[in-house]
Parts: sequence; C-alpha cells; structure tokens
Amino acid sequence: MLYYLFQYLDKEFDFPGAGVLQYISFRAGMAAIMSLLIAVIFGKKIIKYLKDKQIEEEIRDLELNGQIQKKGTPTMGGIIIIASILIPSFLFAKLNNIYIILLFITTIVLGLIGFLDDYIKVFRKNKSGLAGRFKILGQVMVGIFVGLTLFFSEQVVVGQTETQNESVAVGVSEKPTQIEYIKSTKTTVPFFKNNELDYTKILPFVNEKYVWIIFTLVVVLIVTAVSNGANVTDGLDGLVAGTSGIIGLTLAIFAYLSGRVDFSSYLNIMYIPNLGELVIFCSAFVGACLGFLWYNSYPAQVFMGDTGSLSLGGIVAVLALAVRKELLIPLLCGIFFIESLSVVIQVAYFKFTKSRYGVGKRIFLMTPIHHHYQKLNIHESKIVIRFWIVGILLAILSLVTLKLR
Repeated sequence: MLYYLFQYLDKEFDFPGAGVLQYISFRAGMAAIMSLLIAVIFGKKIIKYLKDKQIEEEIRDLELNGQIQKKGTPTMGGIIIIASILIPSFLFAKLNNIYIILLFITTIVLGLIGFLDDYIKVFRKNKSGLAGRFKILGQVMVGIFVGLTLFFSEQVVVGQTETQNESVAVGVSEKPTQIEYIKSTKTTVPFFKNNELDYTKILPFVNEKYVWIIFTLVVVLIVTAVSNGANVTDGLDGLVAGTSGIIGLTLAIFAYLSGRVDFSSYLNIMYIPNLGELVIFCSAFVGACLGFLWYNSYPAQVFMGDTGSLSLGGIVAVLALAVRKELLIPLLCGIFFIESLSVVIQVAYFKFTKSRYGVGKRIFLMTPIHHHYQKLNIHESKIVIRFWIVGILLAILSLVTLKLR
C-alpha cells in the first residue's frame, strides 16, 4: 500500500525521497525491520493476552527432560508470525503481483486451518485437534488453487530472447536486446548441467492438454508434504522458527536472482518476471521468524501451535514453487524432510516387525527424530542449535547449485 502512495507522491508532486520505494532492496529491508518489530513489540501483548485467557498448550507426558516445565506455556503464537508477515508485505509489496496474492491466500488459509486445530485442542479439550482428514483436505484445496494459478495465470511467465527457442533464461554469452515473455512448464533440476525439466515431458504418453493435472498434483503433494513437515518439526523451542528463517532467506536470494535479467543472465538460470516482489515477502517472513524467536527460544514463552507451523510450511512450499526450485526442497528443507522421514520409517518398521514377529520394534528411541536425541539426554537447546547449523549447511549447498552443475 505504501508503495502505491509513494509512487503517486513521486509522480504527481515530485515528493523528495518518495522514489526510494521503487527499489526492491529498500522495501525488503523495511519489511524485514517492520516484521521483526511487530513480532517483538506486539508479540509481548499477544502473549500476555493468551496467558490471561489461559490459552495453553496441552502437554502430553512423553517422559522427556524438561517437558513438565513447559506446562502452562501459551500456544497459538502463530498469530504473531502471520501478522508480522502480512502487515509489512501489505505495506511494501505490489499487491497486484500474482505471487504476492498467492502467498497471502496460502498464509491466511493454512493459518486458519491451524488456528481451528489449536482452538479445538485448547477450548474443546480435545488433544487430537482437528481431524487429520480435514487438515489434509484444506492443504489439498490450497495446493489445487496454487497449482491451477501457477499453470494458467498469464502473469506467471519466463523471459527469453528472440534468439532462443527454449523458455530458459537469457544466456550468459548473449546480451538481451529484446525479451519475449512466454508460458513455460519448466522447473530447475539441481546438480545437472542441462538442469531444466519440462512437466510436459514427465509422462510422454499423456496428452499435452492434460499436463495441468499432473502439474497440479505435484503442487498439491509439495504443499501438503512441506506444510506437514514443518508441523512435525515443531516440537522443540525455536526449532521451526529458526529453520524456517534460514530457508526463507535462501529463497529470497533465489527470488532476487531469478527476478533480474542481469543476474539470471550471468548465472544462466531462468529469468522470471515479477518474481522480485517475493523478496519483500521473504524479508517479512524472515523478520517474523526472528522476531518470534525472541519469545520462542529456549525456554519458550509461547508456542506457535499449528497456527504457525502449517502456515510456515505452506509459505515455504509456495515460495519454492514460484522460484522453480521445488525439486530442491528435500535438500533446502532437509530438516523438515528428515523429521518427517523418521516418523515414516519408525511407523513402517514397527508395523513390519509386528506383522512378521508378533512384536513391534523401533529404530529410533522416539520420533520425530528430535525426540530421539532428547531421549539420549542431549539438552533441548543444543539439539535446536545443531539442527540450525545443519539447516545453514543445507541452505549453502542449495545456493551452490546455482553454479555446481
């Protein structure tokens, strides 16, 4: 909103300094600062309100160190994160940008699903919360909406020069004289020299007019998997907020590079017009995660609940799809992936051994895997920091894929 106001002041009145909001870097910085301040300043008031209303997390007795001390900690703190993301984005981003619209809708809808789940747990005293099928249904609906929009929207295009026949970024050796914007169903394959995969070529026997179905199914799978991955990871103070902040910063770099002709040309990656606005949203996302850590780091004064974790995971998924790095998710979101995989392995192995030997056996002491390390008597804060370090290493490796191919 401020972008349009200052654009008007600059154009009509030549207002001093109004033109600075034309720069993505300035707006991104302001969004990051504002989101962090909102989370820190207003977060305190929200936490106090949650405490006064006794909106507390139901703690299950899992015989973990320090678990009892968490009793009475308020939950639904995801409201702080969502507000800290949406308000700065609303003020500093171009609101007619299709990617910003998609992320607003994803954040709100998944936040509402998580809020409903937390509400049932807290106020209805139902530890199971919202039935799993309804959560999955909500995630699937978001995935379908995102998939159809990315596939059919005329604003979702890539740039190519007149000399190119493929819908890829401007080549390193060529100086773009004229750029044509075309629809493309290509994505990036990490670590490969010819690193583009066209969804129309995944199943060669499928008629091209039905490719949108395949693409939408892929999007649904990604949104659901990453959203649930973040939800599963949310078990230790600061773990999801810190990990998500690292991922968000990495995706901001990808968005900035792909959204500029010069950088995408130099790196020989896809040039995606209108993508630069995602840097503002990513900056607000990172600022919100850092601001939330002010209260969520050990010992946590508030939990984000499903209100926060589902929306954070959904945002990461849509950002990765927008920058065409969805195949990089197992690496970039490696913490989410490992946490989810540990649960799948544990359950599958237990069922297999029970059906074969009559007694179920476990590979890990407890899943998700962060609880396994707790059972090994490693302090919670040490586990979280080590997971952050692994997340940073994975983020660096993800950025290295820009040239390592």
